[in-house]
Amino acid sequence: MSIFGAPERISEPSVGVPRWPATVGLVVVGILLAIAATALNLGTLVLPLVVIVILLVPLTLASIRERHDVRRRLGMVALVVLTAAVALSAVFLVRQLLYGVIAAPSLLGGSAAIWAANLGTFALWYWEIDGGGPSERSRDGHVSTDFLFPQMQVGDGTSTGGWWPSFLDYLFVAFNASSAFSPTDTLILSRRAKILMMVQSLVSLVTVVVIAARAINTLA
Repeated sequence: MSIFGAPERISEPSVGVPRWPATVGLVVVGILLAIAATALNLGTLVLPLVVIVILLVPLTLASIRERHDVRRRLGMVALVVLTAAVALSAVFLVRQLLYGVIAAPSLLGGSAAIWAANLGTFALWYWEIDGGGPSERSRDGHVSTDFLFPQMQVGDGTSTGGWWPSFLDYLFVAFNASSAFSPTDTLILSRRAKILMMVQSLVSLVTVVVIAARAINTLA
């Protein structure tokens, strides 16, 4: 049964679901954390980039062989590592603001990199968890269980008609959560999505507060 009470229909997935945006996103987030590590003298933030580089080969092979289950598990491992790194970096930022002696340009640059890494990490989370992943979402008649986009509210709320969310749609949701601290036009349906969005907004709020506090101290 679906969340709307109607029986789920079994159908074949659509052809050509692009997976490269998520792979590129993983690499970009890893690079951003490495930039933050350099700016803040926090060597452990380089570890996520190392993990992602190691996972790139099996991720690529799983995509080529259409082993979506394997790729999904590997992607989840990478996301857990990224999330832990982003959360720990937020704690480190607060510590540096209170007790650190890092120069203002380095602190601001590191904070900006962490903010962007947080945005990318949770965009990837939303992309991976919503409705069982992109392969499941592309099935004709699939019903979303985590996010309800405006396009899905037309008709019976399914993907019939050829539309399903792309990575850019989830990046937009994540950007709104990091900047406006709300999903704006997209409804959050599941508890796991709500928890992820709360964590994302909290990390974003911490980085913004650190940047604002540092700017005030510099002007004072």
